[in-house]
Amino acid sequence: MKFLVATILTAVIAFLVGLLSFSPWWGFAITSFIVAVLIHQKAGKAFLAGFLAVFLLWGGLAWWIDMKNNGILSAKIAHILPLGGNSILLILVTGFIGGLVSGMAAICGSFLRASPTKR
Repeated sequence: MKFLVATILTAVIAFLVGLLSFSPWWGFAITSFIVAVLIHQKAGKAFLAGFLAVFLLWGGLAWWIDMKNNGILSAKIAHILPLGGNSILLILVTGFIGGLVSGMAAICGSFLRASPTKR
């Protein structure tokens, strides 16, 4: 249950932070970090929740933009990058990069929240 709540909360807050015009592109990483601190999970689950939330968010937004302009922009960018003009692969790479940044921020938040062990 905590995993689902953390995933949805991360995606919603990351989307809202993305709407702010003054926030940098990596602003969602701060939200992933904060959600992982507030909703404590093991490191692997925190990483997966952060990764999945932003992977689906960025992949979905990239797909939406791609559909709105009939794939013209993504095809041109996919030709510039070594993707062979494959728009779907570009959308997956976009989601993967965002998910990786978010997952790393979430795992850092999980480690921050972890209680120190007794020696």
